[in-house]
Amino acid sequence: MSTSGERSADWLDSNRALWDERVPIHASSDPYDVDGFLKGANVLMDFEAGEVGDVAGKRLLHLQCHMGQETLTWARLGAARVVGLDFSEPALKVARELAAELGYGEDRAAFVRSDVYEAASSVPEADYDIVYVSVGSINWLPDVRRWARVVASLLAPGGFLYLYEFHPVSHTLDEATGSRFVRDYIARGPVVRETPGSYTDRHGPASSTVNNLATEWVHGLGEVVSALVAAGLRIEFLHEYDRTMFPQFKSFVQGEDGCFRPPPEQPRVPLLYSLRAARD
Repeated sequence: MSTSGERSADWLDSNRALWDERVPIHASSDPYDVDGFLKGANVLMDFEAGEVGDVAGKRLLHLQCHMGQETLTWARLGAARVVGLDFSEPALKVARELAAELGYGEDRAAFVRSDVYEAASSVPEADYDIVYVSVGSINWLPDVRRWARVVASLLAPGGFLYLYEFHPVSHTLDEATGSRFVRDYIARGPVVRETPGSYTDRHGPASSTVNNLATEWVHGLGEVVSALVAAGLRIEFLHEYDRTMFPQFKSFVQGEDGCFRPPPEQPRVPLLYSLRAARD
């Protein structure tokens, strides 16, 4: 692993190649459970629907949507139109197939291939009631201030961003227990690392993938909040959670709700956060 700022000029291409290759792995994996999703399984975290509120009649844009399961869940919950945007065409192919299986036409659920920074010139409508960003997204973007300006430009007056993400503290902790700082929180540059296999099968063969170079960035809470405020948005809430959806650290135990937490003898640390920011 490197955190020295050895950022490759083609980080976007290498990240895209990584995600393109993992789409068939994810589409056939237990964590994504495509068959269960098509039968009605809910893929949102338990707090999301309540924090977003009623989406009936709303137009929702999901940035960095991957295979579109969360995007389509908002359509199931009543959104009048959902648009998913991602840079991976293989992922969007799966998303479009899922939409067709669920009976959603382009007028109800559309999927667009684009770099997130070019979203404003790529999506079918000029603005949206809700811009939704789900977990594992902004760590793939180098410039969070530019991202915040894009988000603000995509919101209709009175609309809001809902962001649900891995807490930046979780990116700095040791892999064994998730209780000790071993990496920078105050970012000094990108985190460049080799990531063979996929998070959907942490015990799978490391030789299963070829495109393994990942370039990510740690964006602290202060950085994210300040970027959104500078873009003209008003923070409505910021919530932190001591659980996550997969065994991010080896010592974590799974609860009855399916989420993973540190064992009782370890300190509780923030693992996820959610944020809502409105355009007045």
